[in-house]
Amino acid sequence: MRISLEDAAVRLQQGEVVAIPTETVYGLAADASNDLALAKIFSTKQRPADHPLIVHISDLSQVSNWASVFPDTAHKLAKAFWPGPLTLILPAKDHVSKVLRGGETTIALRVPKHPMALALLNLSQLSLAAPSANLFTQLSPTTAAHVEAGLGANMPVLDGGACQVGIESSIVSVAADGSWLLLRPGMISAADISRVAGQSPQTAGPSKPLAAPAIPKAPGQHALHYSPRTPLLLFKDRASLILACENFQQTDLRCAALVIGVGEKPNCPTTVLNNVPTEVAEQLYGVLHDLDALKVDRLLVELPAATAAWAAVLDRLTRAGHTKPR
Repeated sequence: MRISLEDAAVRLQQGEVVAIPTETVYGLAADASNDLALAKIFSTKQRPADHPLIVHISDLSQVSNWASVFPDTAHKLAKAFWPGPLTLILPAKDHVSKVLRGGETTIALRVPKHPMALALLNLSQLSLAAPSANLFTQLSPTTAAHVEAGLGANMPVLDGGACQVGIESSIVSVAADGSWLLLRPGMISAADISRVAGQSPQTAGPSKPLAAPAIPKAPGQHALHYSPRTPLLLFKDRASLILACENFQQTDLRCAALVIGVGEKPNCPTTVLNNVPTEVAEQLYGVLHDLDALKVDRLLVELPAATAAWAAVLDRLTRAGHTKPR
């Protein structure tokens, strides 16, 4: 159900949930200061209560409303990458809802780089919690139509067109002492973050042990995530994918494929994406939604090279397949 910007603002102020566009994926938004509204996010998505939510704010000045400290490292990153696809995890103020934090002592914040999302934040005068607008572990939506297909035609959606980045934000945890850790790769790379932060990420070691409990939970860390309904198989090379396609067809199983770059194509419905990380990221979920809609028995996906430039795409595909690449 497509709604206007004004209608979306009113609904959010009244404690309802609304699907909204961002530059990464569509988010299922609710007033971040309203626990009853936040509960609707969890129930609509069927999301476990211990998974924290990202709060979308309109500008850097609002960080102090949520975070108890704003280390210089985090400030540098926010100045460089906001608005944009970077989420900062910072120590939370005591008043911040445990529902929002998923029981953690930290809060996740970002400023979206989408004109309609920013207009909504300013019009509603709210900060908005907004995880991806889909059922838990399923494919993230990058169009309003994806939202309606996943959450139903009655879900109010603010249609902002197709998302330009296409995959979820990079998530960086910054401790009170300024040390940082990349918790989820995105299109802002670890190298970009290191350059702006002026220091390398925190690492475990004898001089500075990194205990697991000290690492806050972050969205998108579930082993199975970003998944189409059709079983998805991952392949390290084109030849293995083509052979698997032939074997499935001999057993009367129907398949479709996603491959990256030039080369021989399998004898099944196939989408070919250019061998460019930003282009693949932008189109990835849309292609997987389209292939999923074919209702074949298997989706076969060729993995890109295991390099830093492809880290975010590899992360999403590995979780989507949740199987060892063949």
